[in-house]
Amino acid sequence: MVRILGYKQRQKEDGTEFYLLEVQGGIEMVLSKATGQYYATAKKATVSTTFDEETCKALVGSQMPGKVSKIKTEPYQYVIKESGETISLEHKYIYLPEGVESSEEKLAKQLEEAFA
Repeated sequence: MVRILGYKQRQKEDGTEFYLLEVQGGIEMVLSKATGQYYATAKKATVSTTFDEETCKALVGSQMPGKVSKIKTEPYQYVIKESGETISLEHKYIYLPEGVESSEEKLAKQLEEAFA
């Protein structure tokens, strides 16, 4: 399940406006490479909608089936807002509805089954 945290208004190239839902997956424990300690985190993603602003407002706080999944992308530059540092990333997080797997998840399962 993912929880809807909020929404954002965006504009298409033709000037029409639309809304994105901001969603967050469940809590995950991750081992810090810097400190060697575990910390809690949750993956976030956005989902395009056809909803108006009132509908998006009403959905904030609700849950929907699915998960946030990490997928590989072409390298791109990202600026960390807090520090202004520019880093290179090769992934992004996307929302996947329940029962749908990313191609990376499918490959991982196939490898797991092949070596089981």
